[in-house]
Amino acid sequence: MTPMTGELCLNFISMRPLELPDDDFRRLAAEVVELSAEYLSTLDTRSTFPATSGVEAEKLFATEPPEHGLGAAAFATLRDVMDRGRAQNGRFFGYVQGPGEPIAALGDLFTSILNQNMTAWRSSPSGVTIERTVVRWLAEAVGCAGFSGTLTGGGSSANLMGLAMAREAKSPGNERGLWGAQPGVVYASEEVHMAVPKAVAMLGIGRNQLRYIPCDDAYCMLPAELERAIREDKAAGRTPMAVVASAGTVNTGAIDPLPAIAEIAHANKLWLHVDGAYGAIAAMAVPGKFQGLASVDSLSLDPHKWLYQPLDCGCLLYRDLDNARKTFMYTGSYAKQLSTDPIEGFAFFEESMELSRRCRALKLWLSLRYHGLESFRAAIHRDLNHAQRLASAVDASPMLERLAPVELSAVCFRHLANADASEPERNAFNLALLKRIIRRGKVYMSNAELKGRFCLRACIVNHMTKESDIDAIVPEVLQAARVVTAELR
Repeated sequence: MTPMTGELCLNFISMRPLELPDDDFRRLAAEVVELSAEYLSTLDTRSTFPATSGVEAEKLFATEPPEHGLGAAAFATLRDVMDRGRAQNGRFFGYVQGPGEPIAALGDLFTSILNQNMTAWRSSPSGVTIERTVVRWLAEAVGCAGFSGTLTGGGSSANLMGLAMAREAKSPGNERGLWGAQPGVVYASEEVHMAVPKAVAMLGIGRNQLRYIPCDDAYCMLPAELERAIREDKAAGRTPMAVVASAGTVNTGAIDPLPAIAEIAHANKLWLHVDGAYGAIAAMAVPGKFQGLASVDSLSLDPHKWLYQPLDCGCLLYRDLDNARKTFMYTGSYAKQLSTDPIEGFAFFEESMELSRRCRALKLWLSLRYHGLESFRAAIHRDLNHAQRLASAVDASPMLERLAPVELSAVCFRHLANADASEPERNAFNLALLKRIIRRGKVYMSNAELKGRFCLRACIVNHMTKESDIDAIVPEVLQAARVVTAELR
């Protein structure tokens, strides 16, 4: 087919080819809502392993774009999208990710319909006001009242922004330009999330400036080792810049000793950032586990984890608004605010790295208003109790060994294979076991490596999970182990 001539193209455009009549929108939206309701009502019976293969998925979805629109027939493939996906039901324990709360999902739909840019108040007065309100709610809920912040795509971008603020506030290269001096040193535990090394690399600090601090047997950073590393770097002429502590490590949910780390960071004039993407929101339910959060300079947390929001919804909180503006305020004349009013002149792009931003706040705002904070606290407590229930079941099985304390909701354990198995043999057995468990599709778990030991990891961040789902884990592991043992003979 030859391209349209200019005149024909203009005539075609004048017909508003992307316009959708109101009745068609209502009918198609009703179809999507009905399919969504079907999915939610059947979710508990669906497999946690995708009912497809790579070849089949490519055949179904990796097609050429149609030259002529399919119309309503395009929606027929949504059932394949649903049926070929992995069901994140109450037996999904693989990632630190909530299953997606339905009220929030409706908010997400409305957000896409409104399609407003959260760049500044003038772009979306309601949306920006809602986001600033939700950020305040989150800060107060985790014990950081008075902190400012912004919603992000997730913990990775929140950690990146937190470390960018640390660099601008503390880096020795600031006065002479970034490359005019050796970048400052960043300290984090050996259990730190992979987002932090990535952030250090992307910011130009360099991974060779990241010092990994040893952990204790509970996988928490050792303050004495942190203090020693800072002292050694100073003696060697290097400049310590920031400490990254964890409020819930990704492997085990360990919470670093924040008060002791804060004391060391402040005594050495270092920026203290806490990666709380996994665990920090649990402070609203169990504040005693998170002493010291209010003393940090910046904190990441993820509502799409323990507030069960649909992806994506992260958050960065920070103590000093001036530091955020020092880092991120660079406004071209085309974006200059025309209002000096403190509310109407507000711009998120002067306090964060994004310019174009979707409204991540509406779904969270709607969800929190619909259910109330007490419901989310209760759901978090249920997850914590479920984890302890699983830990007890693992401890009661002579063929299983738990490999870490259960501080939050991650339970790490392994099958012993047999009494005489070596560590490499047990690692190989548990790798084969995890693959078998996943393919069986009855429960979904991930893995971790702790002190060289490969283990199964169940992370319970799921408001759909029932006690019966927890009670199904150990029997499923033991049954899958019998299958693997028979295959290896």
